[in-house]
Amino acid sequence: MFAPAGGTVLELDGASFAPDELLAESATALLLLVGHPEPAVSIVRAVRADPRLNDVLIGAPAGQPELADWVAALGRAGAGIPFLRYLPRSPDRRVDAALRAHLGGPASFVAFEGYDTIAVLTELVHRHGTDRSAIAAGWSSVAIRGSRGTITFARVPGIDVWQWPAAPIQVVEGDPSTLKRIRILRSS
Repeated sequence: MFAPAGGTVLELDGASFAPDELLAESATALLLLVGHPEPAVSIVRAVRADPRLNDVLIGAPAGQPELADWVAALGRAGAGIPFLRYLPRSPDRRVDAALRAHLGGPASFVAFEGYDTIAVLTELVHRHGTDRSAIAAGWSSVAIRGSRGTITFARVPGIDVWQWPAAPIQVVEGDPSTLKRIRILRSS
């Protein structure tokens, strides 16, 4: 995917990361595919503190910037880091209200994913009982209304697991001007 666009992927050791590694490779982007809070927080601090890396885009595909402790640990240094979240602009209001009440504040996309996971598994067990092979065979017939839309599963070419291919996707980042706010950059 990166090679046709002239890019390369380089794996760095998160435990021994040093900003000079990015400089040596003339990196333009850094994807944080590492543990949270460490080493992710230390890596972001190191990159943000090095003025030679001001133009390096940091991305966090696992969504760590949405977590409250990310903002607490990094403040403004943790803002402006794009990540994916599987959430429509308007999730189910009833579920949103229930999650807010339970969590004492806005729910992350992970909370909605958890809710939908329980709904899907409940439906599978309701239809097929607890027999593992019957449940495994039932993935293709799932079609339920979840908190983020109608959930169905399919096999995506090249991937050997059942996925929700029509999941709503947003590319978002923490707003540098209002740290507790997430701003949507793109959505589908």
